[in-house]
Amino acid sequence: MNELKAIVRAYDEAVLQGQQMALATVVAVEGSSYRRPGARMLVTEAGQLTGAISGGCLEGDALRKAQLAIVQGRNKLVIYDTTTDEDDLQFGVQLGCNGIVSILFEPIVPDAPQNPIELLRKAVATRRPGLLVTAFAPDNTQQHLGTCGFISEAETLWYTSDNPLRTEAVNGFAAESSQVQTYESYQALYQWVPPPVHLLLVGAGNDAQPVATMASLLGWELTVIDGRATHATPARFPQADRIRVVKAEDALESVLTDEQTAAVLMTHNYNYDLALLRPLLESPCSYIGILGPKTKTEQMIDALSESGAPITERQRSRIYGPVGLDIGAEGAAEIAVSIVSGIQAAFARRDGQPLKFRNAPIHTEA
Repeated sequence: MNELKAIVRAYDEAVLQGQQMALATVVAVEGSSYRRPGARMLVTEAGQLTGAISGGCLEGDALRKAQLAIVQGRNKLVIYDTTTDEDDLQFGVQLGCNGIVSILFEPIVPDAPQNPIELLRKAVATRRPGLLVTAFAPDNTQQHLGTCGFISEAETLWYTSDNPLRTEAVNGFAAESSQVQTYESYQALYQWVPPPVHLLLVGAGNDAQPVATMASLLGWELTVIDGRATHATPARFPQADRIRVVKAEDALESVLTDEQTAAVLMTHNYNYDLALLRPLLESPCSYIGILGPKTKTEQMIDALSESGAPITERQRSRIYGPVGLDIGAEGAAEIAVSIVSGIQAAFARRDGQPLKFRNAPIHTEA
């Protein structure tokens, strides 16, 4: 989501500068690759790159291909086969990905009625999930529809009347998953686009600042909550989308929480954290982290149970206390790495173990 937002912002700036552009999209991958289907990069005629389609090994050649697509004014599919030495020689690097990556280049015409960037803009406009559709032919002898559809609960926008595409898009949206489908004369990437993680950072102490910095780098939405006006300030948390200086009982008023919301209680004020735990458990928030020893978390759970409102097993499964991964963290920055990594792992449904012990592919297959 952060990448899509950056692409839309870069597009708007390029339009103001009168720059021509092309959108590069990874539409299919066979084998191993640094990026998966749905990765995008905006390229301007001046050579500015926003987003990424690889770990850097393909960007140089992709820049030239994008500029060629701009000049030719038509969609173009380029297939990079990193399983052979030939491409290593072509790019002057050892790619080492052992995969075949198909990238679709689409020249962008800002005032065209079928502008792919406007579909991306729809995908990042709200916190509602959506599905982007990109159709492409197996080679350049046929027309590539390109980025041609977007659907969400609120709206639908199509640049094509192709019924199979629309039907499969509805199914993909309902399944909340990405996939690449093959039809008789073309393929289509259906990309599930969830809203970004919304982090409720409850506590504005010095140890919360590196957490905010890392969350911002990941493109997460950030709300900082604290009762101390001296701590919860824009100067201390310039990355925050919103800052609330409130009493604990009012902390969640007017704050949007959904299943993509994570909260971390780190005020170092037991009563403040405890007062927020119950409303967080009653919210759709999927992740509730509690800074401190396990005994603190158990004490808070016992306190809520003794108040006459026992915590259910389902609610307890959303509590992560102590918060973070076991990486031997010492100091605020290392603890922030632990906290943010733990949240990322939970939302990705991973256990955070070293990749050397993973027997399955690193990326979930589309």
